[in-house]
Amino acid sequence: MAAAAAPGALGTLQASRARLVAACCAPLVPGWRLHRSLAGARVSPAMWARGWAPAAEGAALRRGYSSEVKSEDELRVRYLEEENRGIVVLGINRAYAKNSFSKNLVKMFSKAVDALKSDKKVRTVIVRSEVPGIFCAGADLKERVKMNPSEVGPFVSKIRAVINEMANLPVPTIAAIDGLALGGGLELALACDIRVAASSAKMGLVETKLAIIPGGGGTQRLPRAIGMSLAKELIFSARVLDGQEAKAVGLVSHVLEQNQEGDAAYRKALDLAREFLPQGPVAMRVAKLAINQGMETIPTKDRLEGLLAFKEKRSPRYKGE
Repeated sequence: MAAAAAPGALGTLQASRARLVAACCAPLVPGWRLHRSLAGARVSPAMWARGWAPAAEGAALRRGYSSEVKSEDELRVRYLEEENRGIVVLGINRAYAKNSFSKNLVKMFSKAVDALKSDKKVRTVIVRSEVPGIFCAGADLKERVKMNPSEVGPFVSKIRAVINEMANLPVPTIAAIDGLALGGGLELALACDIRVAASSAKMGLVETKLAIIPGGGGTQRLPRAIGMSLAKELIFSARVLDGQEAKAVGLVSHVLEQNQEGDAAYRKALDLAREFLPQGPVAMRVAKLAINQGMETIPTKDRLEGLLAFKEKRSPRYKGE
């Protein structure tokens, strides 16, 4: 591999560095090479980490997932255009931490959801991963270990709050699960209206293995999705399901064989979102609100009167309120 010419000793040093890296790394990863755009160039360690690409890819750089991802890139918000106008995609991008919830990611999610809930142009939101094989692995336990005991409670509360904010978005939301969704990752998916998964995906509320319980709404949303008895079984056992098993119990609406690109669930989610676009936006919001409220007990005055009458052993006096 030749290095680009550079004046004097600097050029010699850069050429030597390129040859040294190629010589050291090529035997470790057969068929991979340093992209020519990095040969002899003055590049940062992050660029070197992202620069290895399969030879078959030619001039194209391999998609980079180094630990150098900037904090603002941990959640990518994309507003689609043209025939997909109205669809917003939230892409989680913390490969080095398996897309786990860090303080920064929770902050970015909250900021994004806050902007979406007041944007009348948004029609459907898709939550996906930008990292192959991972949806979200829950809370960042490595970060949590470094916290003071007084920080842990507020951190968990913030994760719960952002998941609730996602559930309360007024527009349809779809979770595209193309990989691992554990703990808080599955709770994030449960907060979405619809879940789509690849058959190779793995998902479960596994907190009991750590001697804790799901803290992001999973104890409430999982029973609503699959029934109380089965939800208890899965939480008690910390069982992990694949896509087909999740479809069989009603945890996901659609399951697909994973494709070569690793985004089969996302593509199905996009198809569903396109199907929603022609419908009346106000009707969609009202329908979601009606369905969500219908799944919960509404605290009407008549309901309270009925309970009071039962307690006092008398006939209730309902007022239609």
